[in-house]
Formats: sequence, structure tokens, C-alpha cells
Amino acid sequence: MDLRPITPKQKTAYNKLVTHVIQSWEWGEFRKSLGIPLLRYGLYQNSKLIKAFQLTLHKIPFTNKCVGYLPKGPAPDKELAEALKKIGRENNCAFIKVEPNVILRKLAEGSLANASTSETSSEILRSPQRPQNDSTDSSFIRSPKPLFTKYNFIVDLTKSEEELLKNMHPKTRYNIRVAQKHGVKVKSRTDDEAFKIYLKLYFETTKRQGYHGHNKNYHQKAWETLKEAGMAHILIAYFENEPLTAWMILNSKDTLYYPYGGSSKTHPEVMTNNLVAWEAIRLGKKLGLKKFDMWGALGPDANQKDPWYGFHKFKQGYGGKLIENIGTYDMVFDWPIYLIFTFIDRLTPLKVFLLKLLGK
Repeated sequence: MDLRPITPKQKTAYNKLVTHVIQSWEWGEFRKSLGIPLLRYGLYQNSKLIKAFQLTLHKIPFTNKCVGYLPKGPAPDKELAEALKKIGRENNCAFIKVEPNVILRKLAEGSLANASTSETSSEILRSPQRPQNDSTDSSFIRSPKPLFTKYNFIVDLTKSEEELLKNMHPKTRYNIRVAQKHGVKVKSRTDDEAFKIYLKLYFETTKRQGYHGHNKNYHQKAWETLKEAGMAHILIAYFENEPLTAWMILNSKDTLYYPYGGSSKTHPEVMTNNLVAWEAIRLGKKLGLKKFDMWGALGPDANQKDPWYGFHKFKQGYGGKLIENIGTYDMVFDWPIYLIFTFIDRLTPLKVFLLKLLGK
């Protein structure tokens, strides 16, 4: 295949091929607005565009090297490997991290289309270190540091509201009714005042729960870019006219995404979070979308002591199918720097360093 840069004139063709909002042209423009170098490429066969992807470059401090990051892109096959080898050499990369949008298997019954247009969920990786199946190139190694979770819940929005409610956990349905009985109202908004409410609740939540979140500029640029493209909404749940929960949800092609949200610790008894999630599902159906991607989960038999178990259990209640993606891989060009980088990430006080560097 022939590797060529993608030009702005090819935006429509590019968006037809990518399979996740993070690979969309609009998301790329958002990343560029943060000052992050972004590269877009296409793979051609007989002059026909077959695959497309974008990746960002992140300078490694105190070196002349950078890290390439390609999230939610094509399968890590021979063609992608050859393309990334060329890109890595040309851009002085120490390594390139890839997190393909390819399903390994479904861990629950139900129909769910594959995330990748070129791969099938039967393509199972058999080795914990190097993939040995036909489609995954041996140039990739299993990464010791995933940025996206390997697992996710996907809700089928083609079902009726009655079916969706029936598939939920009884406690989730009950909590939705509790919110409704308390008079909680959820509004879908696209104005900047709504974004300010969302931002306040988001940072209130990150502070309260003690986890790393993106800074204000990141959210501001994401909102401005994706709202303009008609791909972002703010859902706010009000109780007695007080905003208690706010989500930023994104839509791309046939899928709704829930990447970010925040809530107040006041009035937990009115279950605003549960109603926001239900109204997000209803909005997705109204927009004619087919899937609701809940942006990550723990695996099967999740450990209740895991700090993310609460998020996992909340999402699980909505009856989505738990899927497992093929995982995270690295293509290494400079082993000494790669090993040092990996070692630094294992030091707990410095873990945020990697996340900030890759802008995750």
C-alpha cells in the first residue's frame, strides 16, 4: 500500500473511513487547537484510499525524541506497521503507542457490529506478548501502559425505549423513577453558559474523587471545536432549579459517546446521575444514532475494591454489552528511551507525567 498525507480536501473521504470520534477530522482539529502536532495519513491501494488515521506527536523532555500516539485507529496489521515505521523514522519517534478500535470479543450475549470495518471479533490474539494472528504484525509489542481501558459497555440504541428499560438492572430502573418522582429535569443545551455549569461540576468531581482530569483549556477547546461541528451537547440535570449533574456527550457517525461528566455531592438521594444517563440514551435515539459508547469499563468479574468499580457498576446498570478490545501496543524505535519512559511511569508520583505528556 502507498502511504500519503491526507489533505483538507479529503476531509469527507477521511471521515467515512475512521471508526471512532477520536479519529474524526473534527477531533483532530481540536487537538491541533491545543498546539499539539497532528499528522493525518491515508493508505492507498491502486490509487484508492483504503485506510485513514491521525496521530499526535508529544516531545519527550530532555531529549530530541517524541512519542507518537494513535488512539482508536485501524488494526495493527502489516500495512499499518510499515506506515508507522516510516512515520516514526521521519518524526524521530522513540516509540508510537497504538490503541486500535478493534473488538477482540463480546463478553455478553447480544448483537453488536464490529468497531473496525476491516476486522472481525473472531480475530483473537493468542500471545500475551506478541500477537500471532494473521492480521497483527509482530513489529508491535504489548504495551505495559494502556491509556484507554481494554473493556467498554456499548448500548444498542436501535432498541425501543421499552426494550432498553427492560434490559437495565432493576436498581437502575428504580433510580431513574426516583429522579423523575423528585421532579428532576434534564436539559440538553449547546450554549456556553451550559458549558460553564458543566466545567464547574466536572472540576468539583475531580477534586472530590481525587483523580487526574484535563485542564480548563482542554475542555474549552474540545467544546468550541466539536460544538461548532454539531458533535457536542451538554446534558444538565436540575433539582429545584439547581444544576447537580452535567455531562458533555459527543456524537460521531452512528455513535453517541460519554467521555466526560461531573456532579455535585448535594442531594444524592434524587439520583440525578441515573436520569442524565437515561436522557443521554433518549437523545441518542432522537438523533438517529445506533450505539451508545460509554467510554470504558472494567473487565468481567470486576474487583469491587478497584477505585473505578463505582463507575463500572453505574455503566453496567444500563444493560449495554461488555466488549473487549484487542488492547494497547507499542512500536519501539529507541529502546533505551522507551525503557526509561516506562520505568518513570511505574513510579506512582510521576504517573501523571505520562498522562499529561500524551494529553490523555
